[in-house]
Order: sequence, then C-alpha cells, then structure tokens
Amino acid sequence: MRLNLSEEQHRLVHTIRDLTQGEFKARALKYMDGTFPWENMKQLAELGVLGMAVPEEYGGLGLPVLDTALVLEEIAKGCYVTAMAVLGEVGAQTRIIATYAPEHIKKRILPAVCSGDCILAICMTEPDAGTDVANYRTNADIVGNCVRLNGVKTLISRADEAGMFVVFTRVNREPGRKGIGCVLIERGTPGLSVTGRFHTMGGEYLHEVRFEDCELPLENLVLREDGFTKLLSAFNTQRCLNPSISLGMAEGAFEEAVRYARNRHAFGRPIGEFQGMRWKLADMYKDIEVGRSILYRACMTADPFPDPYLAAVAKMYCNEMAIRVTYEALQVHGGYGFTDEYPVSRFYRGARYGTLGGGTTETLRELVGKRVIAGVDNNDGILSLGAF
Repeated sequence: MRLNLSEEQHRLVHTIRDLTQGEFKARALKYMDGTFPWENMKQLAELGVLGMAVPEEYGGLGLPVLDTALVLEEIAKGCYVTAMAVLGEVGAQTRIIATYAPEHIKKRILPAVCSGDCILAICMTEPDAGTDVANYRTNADIVGNCVRLNGVKTLISRADEAGMFVVFTRVNREPGRKGIGCVLIERGTPGLSVTGRFHTMGGEYLHEVRFEDCELPLENLVLREDGFTKLLSAFNTQRCLNPSISLGMAEGAFEEAVRYARNRHAFGRPIGEFQGMRWKLADMYKDIEVGRSILYRACMTADPFPDPYLAAVAKMYCNEMAIRVTYEALQVHGGYGFTDEYPVSRFYRGARYGTLGGGTTETLRELVGKRVIAGVDNNDGILSLGAF
C-alpha cells in the first residue's frame, strides 16, 4: 500500500517547508521565553493555514485531517512553539465549533479563526483530573435560559491570547461520564480569569483558568447529550495532529544530525564515516518512516474523525519515537547539542510534550489493550490489513 500525495498536497507541503525553513526556523529561539509567535501566525493566516479545519462556507479551506497533519509536521521541523500555536486553530476545538456550535457563533468565530484574529483554547485538564475526564469538578448549571459555569482548568495552552475557550465541564452536577458536556465562553465574560501560568521546557506557556459564576446563553452549551462520546470522537483528531508535531520534530532533529555528521570531523574524517554513527542514523531514519506510515494511515481514516484505535497507536508510537530520535540526534552533536545555539536541543525539549498531551501513552495503551483482548478473533487472529 503506497501513499501518493496529490499535486495540491505536494504544493502545500513545499510552500510550508519553504516558509518554515526560510523564516520560522531562524526565529525559533526567540519564542523559547514564552512569547506567542504572532509574526509567524500572521504569515500562516495569509496562506490560509489557520483555516484548514474551518469549512469553506465560513472562509476556511476545509482540508482533510491528513493535509492538516502534513502542514503541522513541516512547521514543527522549524519551530515547536509555532506548531503548538497552530494546533490550537486546527485541532479538536475548531472542529467542535464547526460541528456543534449554533450557526451565529460559527459565522462570527470561524472566519476570525481563519484570519488569526481569534485564538482558541481548549480547556480540559483540571488540578485533580487530567485524563480522568469522568471526575471533572468544573460544572455548568442550567438556570432558566442561561448556563452558570464554575470551576478551574489548568495547564491550558494559549489562554493568554485566546478569544474563545472551549470548555469541557460537568452539566447540572450529573456524575460520571454521562454528565460531561461542553460550553463556549468568550474572553471578557465576567467571572473568567487567567490566574496563573507555567513556562514549559518546550518554550510555550501553559495557564490556569478560573470560572466564577460565569453566565452564558443556553446556546453556548454546545454538547450535552452524549457529550462524553462526542468529546472522545472529536479528540481522535487531536491524536493524529499531536503526533504529527512529534514526527516533524523527529525529522527536524534527524536532518540536523545528518548535517552535523557530514561536517564534523574527528580522527581525520567526518564522523558520519564511522560505522557506529551510520547505524545510529539508520535507526533514526527507520523509526521516522515507521511513524510516518502509521500516522498517515490513521489520518486517512477520518470521516469526519479518525479511527480511535489507529489514532491511539499512531500517537503512542510517534510520541515515543520522537523522544528516541531527538535524544540520539543530540548525542550525535556531542556537547554542542546541549547548547541553545543548536536547534537539536529545542527539538529534544519539545518532543517530551507529546506523550503528555492529548491523552497520555499509558492511557492509550490501556485503550488499545482492551480492544486487543475484545477484538482479536480466537481462530482467525487479525487480517493482514490490521483490521480487527
């Protein structure tokens, strides 16, 4: 089975590659202090990239998940912080608004997402509940024609810049998974505050967000019935886009390692001529290509959201692969790899995020393991195509 990209996809990838390698890569270091990459986002908005997940009727490109993953992969090869900023505009939060929000909110918010004028933040993690969504304490009470939101979310990306927050919450204090829904709340709503921020080893800031008696129109409760299932379906997209950033960082680190191995001399010859170094690079390349194959296949199952098990496997593999590859790339550089002057150190730090966000690898292993126990036929095993 061979993946052949269309001419349009090739043009898209090369356009983003030229921009990333020509401009974003040179600016990457200055965003390591947590500065939001507005300059890069403006250029991407002009190319239509921020509207990749927005349907055409709202000014977007309406591109498939695979195209979006290809773009994030290229951006991550130059600047992790920019890739994470773009993820906020093309990930689950945008698709939730496009799929479930009332029409007037779509018409107002989605064009602003395309132009870069509205940054989105998805609020899931709480101080006492990360992956354990069913134990959220944030709650939205329905009071007449309004919703009253109270609670705390933490480790939220882009909260300082966000114009709209997509908040997963309990509804009417109903316990367990059945009580989970989703509300939309705009910056400036009384009672909403960004109360803390944490600088990450990858460079970006994560924030704490509080909701204290925030009153919203009832129509801002965009998921209620079967909200937990819809949340997970939408989040399968995130489980393809998060690993696309991991894949891009692995590729970027690998390319830096190859250049260094060609140019760095030891004992009178380039270090790339030593067998041990060549084998190290070969293993890195092998891991990258395996990850690419799994990820692209998972992306191609999206209709409109990817297959949950293939997305989980792609995320597990690419996240962990990126840690291995960036580690080895830094090792190829020796002591220079430990300095900020060489991009490989940034790839190494950024790669560590992947296994933590969008569902930890431990959680996804449990998900896939349960499916294996339940789905593999005792007599027939699994098909050669890998379908249960």
